[in-house]
Amino acid sequence: MKNFLGILRYLIPYKGISIGYVITVLFSIIFSVVSLTMLIPFLSLLFGTQELTTTVDPFSFSVKSITDHFSYYLSQIIIEKGKNQALVIICIFIISLILLKNLFFWTSQVVMATIRNHVIRDLRLEIFSKVIRLPLSFYNEERKGDIIARMTTDVQEVENSIVNSLVVFFKEPFTIIAFVGTMFFISPKLTFFIMLLLPLTGFVINKIARSLKRKSDQGQKKLGFLLSIIEETMTGLRIIKGFGAQDYVEEKFKGHNQDLTKIMIKLHKRRSLSSPVSEVLGVMVLVVVLFVGGKMVLGEDSTLSASMFIGYIAIFSQVINPAKSLSNAIYNIIKGMSSYDRILQILNEPITIKDSPNAQDVEPLKDKIQFKNVSFSYKEKEVLSNINLEIPKGETIALVGQSGAGKSTMADLLPRFYDISNGEITMDGIPIKEIKLKSLLSQMGIVTQDPILFNDTIFNNIAFGVPHATQEQVENASRIANAHDFIVKTEDSYQTIIGDGGGRLSGGQRQRISIARAILKNPPILILDEATSALDTESERLVQEALNKLMENRTTLVIAHRLSTIQHAHKIVVMHDGEIKETGTHDELISQDGIYNKLCKMQSFT
Repeated sequence: MKNFLGILRYLIPYKGISIGYVITVLFSIIFSVVSLTMLIPFLSLLFGTQELTTTVDPFSFSVKSITDHFSYYLSQIIIEKGKNQALVIICIFIISLILLKNLFFWTSQVVMATIRNHVIRDLRLEIFSKVIRLPLSFYNEERKGDIIARMTTDVQEVENSIVNSLVVFFKEPFTIIAFVGTMFFISPKLTFFIMLLLPLTGFVINKIARSLKRKSDQGQKKLGFLLSIIEETMTGLRIIKGFGAQDYVEEKFKGHNQDLTKIMIKLHKRRSLSSPVSEVLGVMVLVVVLFVGGKMVLGEDSTLSASMFIGYIAIFSQVINPAKSLSNAIYNIIKGMSSYDRILQILNEPITIKDSPNAQDVEPLKDKIQFKNVSFSYKEKEVLSNINLEIPKGETIALVGQSGAGKSTMADLLPRFYDISNGEITMDGIPIKEIKLKSLLSQMGIVTQDPILFNDTIFNNIAFGVPHATQEQVENASRIANAHDFIVKTEDSYQTIIGDGGGRLSGGQRQRISIARAILKNPPILILDEATSALDTESERLVQEALNKLMENRTTLVIAHRLSTIQHAHKIVVMHDGEIKETGTHDELISQDGIYNKLCKMQSFT
């Protein structure tokens, strides 16, 4: 219930238009109640069960006063023009009321559609905003497909099940109150008897709804897992085909798809019970009303006339549909809450890497970056231990070592992709935790082993993060990156769409695009994470030339497996099992005949 009330906070920005919705709904209900209430005096006068009304008390806003005045004016029409003319007038009157009722109902639906779509827009935006701000460590524990499912199918389920049901909760209680109030006015005894039957119907609906939520939760989790398989399959399609594993992947998908089908069939079986159960219960109550009300009409001391009973039944019939809609809405909300709970798991996830209260903006690096006794643990496993390193401004520092030595982790600590467990990292003496994240990241450019490109134009990929970049600036960056020549040969030059992940380009071309992007940003600090390790010899040469231009007069942290690319670094740092084992220039480390020398000999032999 607490989570359901939480979703109502999305209505707060639209409280003004929500009031308009309530007003239009109330007018719709008023015209509906009045049109049906008018049947009672009409039937009484038409069939002669009530004497014609010749006097009436002053008008007041009450059902009795409205009914009395209607009886008076109808009596005058019957006296002056006869019953046939009165029948025509009452029919026109009722049609007019129904038209007004539906006009206000249509207006309320339009208003609610505006509210509903804005609420879902805000929810979708809040999830997306949270997803792009969560630390990278969060995604190490989650399947991307499941996160995508929460942002798409779960949001859609919230719209279909909960937000749409809010329309019912805004409208139907007013409708039921209005009609039940009228029923109490006509026959308190009969209406009170009906009220005694409601707890039974509520108990039955609640039992079905609880089982519905359990199955809905299972279904959404299984759907998220299925989307994860799809996402992984699309990403790894080349490997799947290369290893001839299509049948294996298909069987895996088939099994989970069948499980989802079984869950959804059970879910829809139970969900489909809402309408027939509500209808059966409604008919049972109606039969009781007919029986009890009929006995009251036929009794000698009856306080309920035949015309009043017919009007009562007409009004009661209008309560059944709102009550049925309300019970269906309860089913839908309980079903949709499992999706909203999954969304809340993301929205409530703490953002652990954020600006400290005293965070400040800083100028571009002036002196040096320092790692002081830095340690980092992930899931209680120590990845880096007691790292001490100084990176002077304008120098190139290379990190080398076997896979798993902690090189990439060390580079990830500098832009605060992860926060250190112990120690301190400073820029010009200021701990990076005391620097605003936006200011910190504005100083850094990153080129990774696998270039991250977007399914957009070459121009937009290069200008990514530099929103007001000109064509000339983009072309200059491309020339420095040795990318301009191949770009102008593509189909639409800089406006060529490069496909998902840059799939329409070669590996070397993608890497040069990512280097051009870093050049355009013009950051004072560079992080190059094995930027040439996945390239052929010719592409590596072109990319390395581009990197050399990019590294000029910049502070650079290079992670490299190919030691030939970092021989001219100002300092080479050799890492092993999360610790720094050797530091020095290429020549100094060769002369030490240590780990670095062995690595060089192994690569030379290779």
